Amino acid sequence: MSEEFVLLDRSITQAPRRTRFVDMVNLLTKAGLKTGLLDEPVLDRDILMDRARRIAGSDDFGDPWFVGPLDKLLESLRGEALLHDAGSLVAMKQIEKVLVDRLWAEQWFAAHPEIEARPLRNPVVIVGPMRTGTTRLHRLLSADERFTHMRSFETISPVPRPGFEPGSHDPRVDLAKRIRTVANLSNPRTLSIHPTGPMEPEEELGLLVNSFWGMKHEAQWYVPTYGRWCEQEDAAPAYRQMARLLQLVGWSQQASSLKPWVLKTPQHMMDLPALLTVFPQARFIFTHRDPVQVVASSASLAWNQTCIYSDHADPAKVGKEWLRKVSVQVERMREGRELVPADRRIDVHFEDVDADWRAAMRRIYDFLDLDIERAWPAMETYVARAAALKRKPHRYSLAEFGLTQRQVTSELADYIAAYGVSRERNAATG
Repeated sequence: MSEEFVLLDRSITQAPRRTRFVDMVNLLTKAGLKTGLLDEPVLDRDILMDRARRIAGSDDFGDPWFVGPLDKLLESLRGEALLHDAGSLVAMKQIEKVLVDRLWAEQWFAAHPEIEARPLRNPVVIVGPMRTGTTRLHRLLSADERFTHMRSFETISPVPRPGFEPGSHDPRVDLAKRIRTVANLSNPRTLSIHPTGPMEPEEELGLLVNSFWGMKHEAQWYVPTYGRWCEQEDAAPAYRQMARLLQLVGWSQQASSLKPWVLKTPQHMMDLPALLTVFPQARFIFTHRDPVQVVASSASLAWNQTCIYSDHADPAKVGKEWLRKVSVQVERMREGRELVPADRRIDVHFEDVDADWRAAMRRIYDFLDLDIERAWPAMETYVARAAALKRKPHRYSLAEFGLTQRQVTSELADYIAAYGVSRERNAATG
């Protein structure tokens, strides 16, 4: 039995606590605020945009559409997230950084018009809920030099700093290393859930965050009003900005624009019409997994971030929200995939990849009409590196988030039947 089949642990009944490092940081932040060494965190759009303008020395943020999602996110952060002092400070700094990135991006586009002329040819897009093996497929495909992919440091900081020259040392790599160190101190479980490193292939999540869009915010903070608001909005402007940033990333990598991008993030399940508007020739790999595993693991991923930033994070609320969110994702995916011609989509089940990843990849390459033989050595190298990278398995349960198997399978029964999704052998009872 593979490691992935033993991760749902019925003996776990309580959600894990955050590390003492976070408590220490929060105490130091409180002391800094009390003594005046730190300024009070501000989650106000006008103030944050003014600060970003001063830092970047410009005032062109590009398409102003982002203001709507930003306003709703700030409203949810102030009213629902129940952030502690350090959490509020981190949120402020993150939003300020994204605003500065938007300003820098427009500077790059103005200075180098050739960036936006780069074609984005026939991307391969992996679409599936969190925890369905999308990362594994993404990294296996990214090992093939015939594709272009994002790297972790680029999704953290999609926009090069002013003065960057392609081929030179990139300070964004150093920033990614520091962030990884802090993440490990704050909650080492997060790196067991999603092992990575600054140069590892990574999803384009940060390119959507650049428009203050997407489930990254919902996984980091408890902001259900923001999430529900986004579910009713047209995401096309966020995807147009994502495409521009892909062009910028490809230019900074000096990657051939003839190579197709390999993309993946669970957000695409929610936004397939918008994605197809921007990438009409995209090819899709849809992933599926036992929803009991998906919901439990998604709730665990969100909890292990949410509890870092709030003293009042409630695992039952997190579990309820992620059961709802997975259900909405699946519904949107089922609707949106009907817009994709049958010859440009393929379905891949988690257990098939887990049982024989080579056979699954051969099937995917047949779908893509690519010779897989030349890709085997690089894929084997990735598999060996991944085995060394993931030191501890991610264990989770439904019970720690106040959920039962009956709730999950009842909510997602139509999905299980429609796609022949198999129940995994260690599924929880209850």
